Amino acid sequence: MKKIMTATALMLATTSLASAEGQLQLFNWGNYTNPELLKKFEAETGITVTVTDYDSNDAALAKVEAGGSGFDLVVPSANYVPIWIEKGLIVELDNSKLANKGNIAPEWMDVAWDPGRKFTVPWQWGSTGIAVNTKVYGGDINTSDIFLNVPAELKGKINVVPEMNDVVNMAIFWAGGEPCTEDLEVLKKARDALIAAKPDWISMDYGATEKLSNRDWAASLNWNGSTMRARIATEGEVQYGYPKEGYPLWMDSVALLKDAQNVEEAYKFIDFIMLPENAAMISDFAKYANGIAGSEAFMPEDMKTAPEVVIPEEHKAAGRFLPTCGPKAQEYMTAIWTELQK
Repeated sequence: MKKIMTATALMLATTSLASAEGQLQLFNWGNYTNPELLKKFEAETGITVTVTDYDSNDAALAKVEAGGSGFDLVVPSANYVPIWIEKGLIVELDNSKLANKGNIAPEWMDVAWDPGRKFTVPWQWGSTGIAVNTKVYGGDINTSDIFLNVPAELKGKINVVPEMNDVVNMAIFWAGGEPCTEDLEVLKKARDALIAAKPDWISMDYGATEKLSNRDWAASLNWNGSTMRARIATEGEVQYGYPKEGYPLWMDSVALLKDAQNVEEAYKFIDFIMLPENAAMISDFAKYANGIAGSEAFMPEDMKTAPEVVIPEEHKAAGRFLPTCGPKAQEYMTAIWTELQK
């Protein structure tokens, strides 16, 4: 998840997506890959990495499922990993080529979406909450009312990042439901709230880091690392709220595509990012936590205590990972989302 979207970035490589010795094609969320990490990887291995951006889990899945993408690695969110596995789009990893796999922190090893980490390794994890410029709005920011019952000070000034699972599930939490609910009463309450609130939003856009930092927006449903970057840029004006009604937790993980052409290069990169100092570089750039034990020692000091990264104790209970929904629940969410896009 997530993740502030930019145009496709081609870093340190040619534009070709063909197999070539010493090349690697990474398909990842936008503004989420540290260029310095790629420079270090190239210096150590001689392998040049091309990064192509996507802006949502659904977009990434559709692109690869269509075939012939030319990518080697992809970084899906937790609740999408089982879908990639079921569709046969990613392959089980060969642990004999991953000397550093033991660096995965125990709590991120036997995860519900990939038990035993057979198919994926951690990239970054975080939460989805509310970013608010507290110079514009001084009320409670730890509530989804910020975007579902928009305060007068924020009307026409609040954005909603258009990631369906986050947005719809936050409305479902607000309505008293659980992820993947098929309760029509809860779904209607969530749907009605979203439709009623939309006229008070300025946009549904992924550019929250830049536009919060520039004070173009006063608030956004947003990801925690992006909000930390905006807080730094605004010298503390932008703060991150954890909705008490419930908010999503997520982890993005790296997977090897079934039709990858640069397999050995891909394994070297996967192993490389599981070294603590390299995992810390990933986190330092996008400001999200990672799942590699020992990386904390290499983290910048501001991340070790940042309230966007270290979830305050009083807000922990409201966060939960989104499961992979069944067909009926997915159908209901998609219907709400489709109506919201009109």
